[in-house]
Amino acid sequence: MSTITNSTNIFWQECQIGKPDRQKLLNQKGCVVWITGLSGSGKSTLACSLGRELHTRGKLSYVLDGDNLRHGLNKDLGFKPEDRTENIRRTGEVAKLFADAGLICVASLISPYRRDRDACRAMLPDANFIEERLHLAFF
Repeated sequence: MSTITNSTNIFWQECQIGKPDRQKLLNQKGCVVWITGLSGSGKSTLACSLGRELHTRGKLSYVLDGDNLRHGLNKDLGFKPEDRTENIRRTGEVAKLFADAGLICVASLISPYRRDRDACRAMLPDANFIEERLHLAFF
C-alpha cells in the first residue's frame, strides 16, 4: 500500500485558473452523476444515453463506466470487498477531478457499499454529487 498520505512534503498546487473559471468557460457547472445498481440493471445504457443527451444540449460530459475502468485504471483490482472499495475510491477521485475541470461526470458502477458512495460524495467540496440507484425491472 502507498505511504504517500504519510509524506510531509507533498502539497496541493493551486493554479490561477480555478473551477469557477472553467465552469464559466464551459457555461456549465461541473458535477458528478453517480449511477449504481446491480449487474444488468441498465447503468451503462442510462449513462451513455445521458452523455448523448448532454452532448446534444451542448454540455461537456464524460462517462466513467466501471467495466471500462477495469481495463485500465482499476485492472489490478478483483472483486473482494476491499478491492471493490478501492475501485470506487479511485473512480471517485477521477470523478472529482473531472467535476473540478467543469465537466459533468457520469459514473456508472455497481458500487454496492453505501459507505463507499458516501465517501465519494464527501470528496466534492460543493456537494455536486447526484446519485441514482437502478433496480432490475421484470415485465
